[in-house]
Amino acid sequence: MAWGDCRVRRVSSLGWGFAEERGVGLVDGTAILEGMVDVCAICEGSGFRLVERADGTRAASRCECQVARREARAIAAARIPRRYMHCTLDEYVPGNNRTLNTALMQARNFVKAYPFETNGNGLLLTGSIGVGKTHLAVGMLQALISERGAKGLFYDYRDLLKEIQNSYGRNDVSERQILAPVFDAEVLVLDELGAAKPTDWVWDTVQHILNTRYNDQKTTIITTNYANDKESDGTQWDHLPKAQRDAIRAQTVGTLGDRITERMRSRLQEMCVVVEMTGEDFRQKVKRASFA
Repeated sequence: MAWGDCRVRRVSSLGWGFAEERGVGLVDGTAILEGMVDVCAICEGSGFRLVERADGTRAASRCECQVARREARAIAAARIPRRYMHCTLDEYVPGNNRTLNTALMQARNFVKAYPFETNGNGLLLTGSIGVGKTHLAVGMLQALISERGAKGLFYDYRDLLKEIQNSYGRNDVSERQILAPVFDAEVLVLDELGAAKPTDWVWDTVQHILNTRYNDQKTTIITTNYANDKESDGTQWDHLPKAQRDAIRAQTVGTLGDRITERMRSRLQEMCVVVEMTGEDFRQKVKRASFA
């Protein structure tokens, strides 16, 4: 049943993408469905509808409008950025690229297997920029929410670190409050892992997040632009002061091991199935910005 069939005037806490996709306005986080009455035309606001069984008897069943509302709330709570709200597995187009087709198949299989066959494991999507890692990760998150009833959360790695840093010295929010939903999320999408400048504080924070979710067997879906390789030797810089070594390391592209430490890269191999994606930059080839 389409959402438009359910005549609801106000639906709290919907995201921008959900509201725009359905041609509605959004005021103070509340979607306004113009010209509609207050109640569902099928269940008349009760949340249940009568269905006829094969033996001719009738029974109450939860109305589709309740399912739509619950899914909308779960999608909104996942904090998926407006730019990625359209990203679903059905919308992902791998073309003739073998690795991208394999990645899409693994993503679909993961959703089907969740949660009983995945055992708390997640996926680590690696590859160069523009191959659709974030699209695939968000597509899985949306499918897990809508098809498997999961509760999920999306975070850009850099934004999460910035939120934590901004909490220092404040009285209204703490690092613990920011990290609590990250630790507790049934499914966490952590986008662009390794993108922040590596420092001791960054490494400690990443270790805290990944170790906590690993120990609690929570599903984590991760994307990264860095090759899933070991930490570089770096012995050529041993004679330099630590601050200078760290500065050189931060400016070096390096590997995933360089960006999050080899210890944490090794931990990811335990908690995630690695999916390697290679191909041309889709944004450069197809989705270049224009005024058309």
